[in-house]
This record gives sequence, C-alpha cells and structure tokens, in this order.
Amino acid sequence: MSVQIRNNVHISGAGPVTMVFAHGFGCDQTMWRYLTPAFAERFRIVTFDLVGSGGSDLAAYDRERYASLHGHAADLLEILDECAAGPVVFVGHSVGAMIGLLATIEAPQRFMAQVMVGPSPCFIDDGDYRGGFSRADIDELLETMEANYLGWSSSLAPAIMGAPGSPHLRDELTSRFCRNDPDIAKHFARVTFLSDHRQDVPRSQVPALILQCSDDLIAPLQVGDWLHRHLPVSTLTVIENVGHCPHMSAPTESSRAIDAFLAQALR
Repeated sequence: MSVQIRNNVHISGAGPVTMVFAHGFGCDQTMWRYLTPAFAERFRIVTFDLVGSGGSDLAAYDRERYASLHGHAADLLEILDECAAGPVVFVGHSVGAMIGLLATIEAPQRFMAQVMVGPSPCFIDDGDYRGGFSRADIDELLETMEANYLGWSSSLAPAIMGAPGSPHLRDELTSRFCRNDPDIAKHFARVTFLSDHRQDVPRSQVPALILQCSDDLIAPLQVGDWLHRHLPVSTLTVIENVGHCPHMSAPTESSRAIDAFLAQALR
C-alpha cells in the first residue's frame, strides 16, 4: 500500500520549503483549512490523516504498531521520504505535535523547525508536574468513552473546541469525533491520554514554537511553561483564546505567531 493512500496525503501550495501538518486526536486534516491558506503562496503544503482517522485506510490500523505514538512518528517519516525534499517545517496539533517531536528526535535532519499547537507531553499530574488531569480523571474519561462513545464525543468535543462565540466550530468538532470508528478511537485515546513523553522532550534539538491558548482545558498554561523550560531550542507564544484548537478558532492570531517564529527560525 502506498503511503499516500494509507495516510490520505494531499499536497498543495507552492514554495521552496515544505510545511507538513499533523492533526490531533479525533480530528482529520480538514481542521487545518483555516490556517493553511496563510502559507500556501510561500510554502508547499502537505496535509495527511493519522492512520485510523479521517480518510486514511482504516484497514491499516495495526494495534501493535500504534500501541505507542512511535508508530505514527514512523508513518510521518515515511510521508516525508515520499512527499518532501529537504528539511521541512512541521506543524502539529496536540498529540500530533508530540508525534512530530518524536520524529524530530529520530531524524532531526528532516526538520528545520517544528510548530507545536496545544502540545502536552503528559496529561497526568505527577509531583511538581501539572498536566491538567489526575490519573482518576483520565481513567474516568476512558471508561466513559468505552461505555458510550457517541455520548462522550457529544459532551467532550464542544469543551475541547471552546470558541464560545463560534457554535459552528463546536458542532464541527463534535461531528468529526462522532464519525470516527469507535473501536479505533478508543484505542487511540488510551494511547494518547496515557502517554508520557517528558523524558523525550529534551532530546529534540529542532527549533520549536510552543503555541498555546490562554484558556485551554486540555493543555493548560503550566504545560507550555514546562515544555519551554525543557525543550532546548524553544519559543513560547500564548494567544488570547478559549479552547484547544486555535488553528480553527483563532487562525489569524495563530498564523501571525507562526510567521514571527519562522522569521527567526529560518533566517
């Protein structure tokens, strides 16, 4: 099976440097459509779906391969081999950002910069580290999802989106969550919310922008501060926005923050 079919890869835009976009949990590449136009005239744009999401080949979802985020990171590197010449600018949302970080550790020569939108290396509080959730919180979230996936999606997706002035965005994310294959989504949720990549963070030497919202249920400000302290080459930018998806609810502010970062990182 080709990588393009497996991950539903789409290529657009024009420019000497390729930007690669990886979505977060429960989403697909269409969630980038508010942000990518800001870069399409200057960069070659590659979007794709994580296996098990969106228009990817669901038959390719191997629970052993994707028992950790490293399986998705390996997929990302295969996409770069097929679709990108030279180092890329990687833009990842939430768990997609951590998948990208793992790929930068494995093959740093393939990346010139990474943009991490609402990233979290670990969702669970641990000593002085504040991930935003207790282990009991995460266990309850996963148990509720297991018992009633559609009900879980309908209640949690609007809270994840935030965007109080944009009900259509909350409806869109809810619809996207509900269209996912429940069995795959449950497995990926367990991998996502129980992962802990704090020890990997200092190993990434690729310049990074940590882009956070001022009010984010999933990735609170303490997480961004922690990442900024532990990522060797990083910039932290906080935009005034409610929710976990600023590339949808605040695309102009997000693109400005990315442009400011790239102006420094790519000079």
